[in-house]
Amino acid sequence: MTGRISSLQSLGASDGPGVRYVTFLQGCPLRCIYCHNPETWDIREGKDISAEELFEKIKRCVPYFGDKGGITLSGGEPLLQSEFAFELFSLCKSNDIHTALDTSGIGANQHIEKLLDVTDLVICDIKFTEEELYLKNCKGHITDVLNFLDLTEKKEIPLWIRHVVVPNLTDTEEEIFKVISIAEKYSNLKKIELLPFKKLCLDKYNNLGIPFLLENTPNCSEELIKKLRDLIPEKFR
Repeated sequence: MTGRISSLQSLGASDGPGVRYVTFLQGCPLRCIYCHNPETWDIREGKDISAEELFEKIKRCVPYFGDKGGITLSGGEPLLQSEFAFELFSLCKSNDIHTALDTSGIGANQHIEKLLDVTDLVICDIKFTEEELYLKNCKGHITDVLNFLDLTEKKEIPLWIRHVVVPNLTDTEEEIFKVISIAEKYSNLKKIELLPFKKLCLDKYNNLGIPFLLENTPNCSEELIKKLRDLIPEKFR
């Protein structure tokens, strides 16, 4: 089976534990106001690759994975290509390669449960904690995210919750406490990560001719991100 790929990163260090082979799948149902990967939106773009061919690429990097590394499927939104993801993860699991799904939790379908059966870790970005803001800034529904998180708990899959801190948008202590409150409801929660908003994506938007609505928003400072990270319970840092 083939999947639609945007790009590959053979030795990633920020998308799950250890050193990872990160695959950015093409296609996303959301249009998040701070998205860093607008080139992944259209599922008709990118390149086709079979699960077997991609697995052969991953195997070459196994010596670098160590005890904690493995493969991470990101995007775009990997749930949109859940059948391909299942086939790839199945190959990895049969060869003792750790599998992580980096997702918004949006795009679940009838194939999601079997995909989660071969997933070792779910990394889910809670972008906004209220339905109105989620719909306005992402064009999606927080209820769909929560339903997906419920399924990860049912499957007892280790869960990392992420949240992007955007100045003047998601950077208040109140908002961080809301994220923590949602995350702590899940018994499979292992970690809460706060990611600083950066405008490294600006050139991508300019090249694609797409306006970046947060062009005038400042980058999140190290001082702010450190202050907000201190709010997270120590066991989830």
